[in-house]
Amino acid sequence: MPTQKLINDGNAAVDEMLAGILAAHPDHLFRPADAPRAIVARHGPRPGKVALVIGGGSGHEPTFLGFVGKGLADAAAIGNVFASPPPQPAVDAALAAQGGAGVLFMYGNYAGDVMNFDMASELLEMEGVEARTVLTTDDIASHTDRAKRRGVAGNVFIFKAAGAAADLMLPLDEVERIARHANARTCTMGVALSSCSLPQTRRPSFDLPVGEMEIGMGIHGEPGVRRGPLRPADEVVDEIMDALLAEMGAARGDRVAVLVNSLGATPLMELYILNARVAQRLDQAGLGVHRTLVGPYCTSLDMAGASITLMHLDDELTRLIDHPCDCAMFRHG
Repeated sequence: MPTQKLINDGNAAVDEMLAGILAAHPDHLFRPADAPRAIVARHGPRPGKVALVIGGGSGHEPTFLGFVGKGLADAAAIGNVFASPPPQPAVDAALAAQGGAGVLFMYGNYAGDVMNFDMASELLEMEGVEARTVLTTDDIASHTDRAKRRGVAGNVFIFKAAGAAADLMLPLDEVERIARHANARTCTMGVALSSCSLPQTRRPSFDLPVGEMEIGMGIHGEPGVRRGPLRPADEVVDEIMDALLAEMGAARGDRVAVLVNSLGATPLMELYILNARVAQRLDQAGLGVHRTLVGPYCTSLDMAGASITLMHLDDELTRLIDHPCDCAMFRHG
């Protein structure tokens, strides 16, 4: 049975979405001429500043383009639904945002993104623009080797720290170091309750029967670590928090930033129920909560489910997380 969507043509959904976003946020975003899949911040880029350029497939909104703005990302390259942008949008975004201090590409660790952004880096080098890359790898369910993990909702905190460093006019070496440090101290794990459906097909992209859940499923439907009967919210949180706390290895008295994220269809009521248990578990572990975000920050179209992200803060990351930003879909300070 096809799913119901408020779209016109599935093949045009991404470009029509971009037109709507640009119409809604003209004070924050613009699209360079002849660059239909590059979105640039109006007030972030400036001479002498490292350009932070993020990007990836559509369907995860507000990731990526919602985090373009002063104090966070300077530009984003936008791909088709669940597909990497080709090299040219990444080049277009970088050239429009770069201020002569180099470009830092940041995106999730997916093969297509790595290939295309690497090609974009080579093209920029031919233009005389230095470009470096930091991959996000926060999904602890995707692999035991940190370098082989996927990047998921932890992008929010990782991009935030790197964007603040760039906004403070730190040099490229420092912005890259901070981005890697933020990534190393961020971990995420999710649970899916239903499939999502792509605009082009309007059919579930995988089978997850009613009454079942999958712990650790990725934001494109990648397999998780365990499938079984749906459990009460507190039990689901406990399973995820056990894994996150073991991974993080924080000491009592340490502080964290928390994100309880909807994968698209799970409402705020359920997210706050999850967060109540997250707060209890952190208190029991003797960990302080510096900041909590609750809502749809990194989605998977209309998938039901949620993820929990913890960033293990130190003084440097705390200052960067607190740094003001003003984006179309995310503001702080």
